Amino acid sequence: MTTKPKLCYFRGRGRMESIRWLLAAAGVEFEEEFIETTEQYEKLQKDGRLLFGQVPMVEIDGMVLTQTRAILSYLAAKYDLYGKDLKETVRINMYADGTLDLMMMTAQAAFKPPEEKEENLTLIVKKAKTRYFPAFEKILNDHGEDFLVGNKFSWADIQLLEAILMVEELDASVLSHFPLLKAFKARISNIPTIKKFLQPGSLRKPPADSHYVEVVRGILQF
Repeated sequence: MTTKPKLCYFRGRGRMESIRWLLAAAGVEFEEEFIETTEQYEKLQKDGRLLFGQVPMVEIDGMVLTQTRAILSYLAAKYDLYGKDLKETVRINMYADGTLDLMMMTAQAAFKPPEEKEENLTLIVKKAKTRYFPAFEKILNDHGEDFLVGNKFSWADIQLLEAILMVEELDASVLSHFPLLKAFKARISNIPTIKKFLQPGSLRKPPADSHYVEVVRGILQF
């Protein structure tokens, strides 16, 4: 019997959410252990399970993995979501890194002081409209295919959809001038494994609220 991957993180999105998305899109069931106290976090560090003292942490294939980018790369390769050759892989990396930049800005905004938070969220929507989404609209237009790389579903598609949905939580009309991205969103959202992950009751996490921010601040003591 194959052991399910085990994810260890706080009870929210953060850096773990893209890992959840990738596993869900690949149709892989996983388990979660939530860090809810400082003592629990410190024990992971003292036990030497966090290589650089940070989460997310994923236990899979007899390994304990940390560092978000390394985990995502491994999972993408393991589940055949990483292109057919090095040229496709590097494009997938490039697109995934771009969307990760956008998503991290969104995740970090929740931890900003109230007087800065609204300004940060406005800036994120602006950057999505003027920098990130125009780039992906051009990619889709230039090659005329259903997916971002090699006309095959990949990690890049998963992460772009995640980014789109995150920004739409801030501005529901953000795709109004990007018809190809709008069609892309509908297309990828209807892939059965992703459609299942988008349903209520799935392991997808909600946006960070004030309670989540307080809990994480308390655990990390900052």
